[in-house]
Formats: sequence, C-alpha cells, structure tokens
Amino acid sequence: MNEHLFELLERTLRTGGPGAAFDVLIREALEQKNYSLLFEARLMQKRHALGLSLIQTATISDLPAEHQAAYEASMVEAARETGNLFLADGQIARAWQYFRAIGDPAPVTAAIENFQSGEGIERVIEIALHEGVNPRKGFELLLKQRGTCQAIDFAMQYMDRENRAAFLQVLVRSMYQELAAHLKETIAGVEGQAPQSSDVAELIAGRDWLFDGGHYYVENSHLASIVQVSPEFEDRETQRLALHMADYGRRLAPMFHFPGNPPFEDLYLDHAQYLRALLGEEAEAGIAHFRKKVTASVRGAADVLVGLLSRLGRYGEAIQISVEHLRGAAGNGCPSAIQLCQMAGDYKQLRHLAREQGDLLAFTAGILAG
Repeated sequence: MNEHLFELLERTLRTGGPGAAFDVLIREALEQKNYSLLFEARLMQKRHALGLSLIQTATISDLPAEHQAAYEASMVEAARETGNLFLADGQIARAWQYFRAIGDPAPVTAAIENFQSGEGIERVIEIALHEGVNPRKGFELLLKQRGTCQAIDFAMQYMDRENRAAFLQVLVRSMYQELAAHLKETIAGVEGQAPQSSDVAELIAGRDWLFDGGHYYVENSHLASIVQVSPEFEDRETQRLALHMADYGRRLAPMFHFPGNPPFEDLYLDHAQYLRALLGEEAEAGIAHFRKKVTASVRGAADVLVGLLSRLGRYGEAIQISVEHLRGAAGNGCPSAIQLCQMAGDYKQLRHLAREQGDLLAFTAGILAG
C-alpha cells in the first residue's frame, strides 16, 4: 500500500482526531474497492466508539453484555454494506461470505437469478446448488456449463423432492427445445421452409421420413433417462412435453428402444400410455393398459396402477386394486388403502380396513373423521 496513506492517516489522527482518521480509512477503502478493509474499518470504528479493544480478539459473546447488541447490529450493517458493494461489482462469491455470516441469503439469491456466465461460475454454481441459495438457477447454470449428461446425473441423485422436481422440469424444457430445433432444421432442409410450430407432436405428425435410416435428433440415452422419470412430473405442462418426447421415442428405430424397468418394459410406449392417461387423454385405454399388466402379475404394475388411479381421483378403483394386489400397503410411489380412504373421504371403509389390519390409530382416525 502507498506509504503516503500511512503518513496521511497519522497526520489526520493528530490534527483531526479519531473520527477524521476513520473517515480517511473508509474513503480510501471505497476508492480502492477494498471492501474487506471497509468492513474491518467499520467494525474498528464501532469498537472505538464503545471503548472496546481496537484489535478484535474476542467473539461477540465475549464482549461486555451491555455492548453486545450494539456491536452485533453494527456488524450486520457493515456486512450488508460490504456484501452489496461486492454484488454491485459482480463478485457474488465474495458477497456471499458476508450475507451468509448474517443469515441473509436473499440479495445473493437475486444476484444469482440474474447471473448468466463468466468468471467464477463454478463457485456460483456451488453456492447456488450445494449451499442452497438458489438451487433451480444453480441447476440451470450447471446444465449450461457442464452439459446434459452431468446435469441428468446430478438430478437423478438429488434427494430433496421439491428441488429434484424443479431440476427435472428444467431438463425437460431444455431437451424439448433442443429436439424441436433439430427437427425444424431437418424439415427446413427437406421441405425448403422451417415450420412455424415448435410443438414436437406437430413436427413429427405425417413425417415418417424423419426417422428413415435410423435418424434421431437428441442423444437417445438422455431421452430415455428423462422419459424414465416422467411419472414423477406433477405439473401438466411438463407432463405434456414428456408425452411428446415419449411419442417421439416410439418412432425411433428399434435399435434405440432401450429396455425399461417393469411395468414400463417398453420404455416409450408404456410411459406414453401413463402420461396420456394422467393428462386425461384416452384415460380408459391407459388404465386398461396397466390393468392388463396387473392381471399378468408384472412386477410393480399394481403400484403404478394404484398411483395412477389415485392421481386421477378414482379412489374407489385404487382402493380395490390396493386391497387385492398390495394387501392395502403403500407401494412404490402409491398410497396405502387407508390413505386412499382418507383421500376419498370414505371413513366407513377406512374403519373396516383398519380393523382388518389391526391398526388402532387408523381406526381412531376413521371414527373421529367420520
């Protein structure tokens, strides 16, 4: 640091006193954008005002009780000022250490929301995703920075249900846009003009030639991964996009039809049936499709059918399948028969099932609710 500044501080302290010296120190920190120095100068200024040791050697809890609240308030104010200055300079990682210290992630959440790319993106992704400041935006940045393959792996292993759903939603939309763009580009090359629509179902309708020769338009393993988790999707728009992608997958050459896990052995066909029923399109056909699998004792078919029926609000049928094939127990992704009775408001049957299962708590709930 310039020797002149040391002399200026010493001279100012002699002629103007401590207040003037702190003003010089703070002004210099701001001019040099040395915001860490600014933070420490603000705290030293407060320690001086409170008559505390100027060199910090203790935590707030070690200070005299009568000074703790005032010093903590000053620290929060200084941290917020410093964090905002770092954010104004686009230094999200530097800002985060100050906002994290005072338990105020909101400004960093907003800054990450507007972040696109640039230096320090990996640290921004870490803060957003792993430190939970803005998981959805962090995942968007991860997808952009590291690609679809790593993004899929990350989403599939993520345990938090709400954030996992948001990540999968981002993936579906990104892959759908990529698929639509490649289809339109190919169509334009053959037909001389790109279609106006970006709807995959409309783009492939009546264009069987798109799939001649084993042509495909997005990475098939990525497509299979997304379709495979589509029963998790809860919002209708994501379900609709996934259905279009499953229908696209059905048109691919047989060599690209990856085997699925029962009861979705035919990966694209079975998921298309499920999603179409869930969306209320040909619901009876979809239900019949999985009833046939239940009758054939296909592993997991009863769980899927009970889950599908319950999502469609057809609780009576779901209860019947649950009792007959799952002994009323909760299955993989489907509620128990007692839970279904609760959802249906059928407390008489709830009490009956509770008696059969020896479930005193459920029986009590059935009496009280009924």
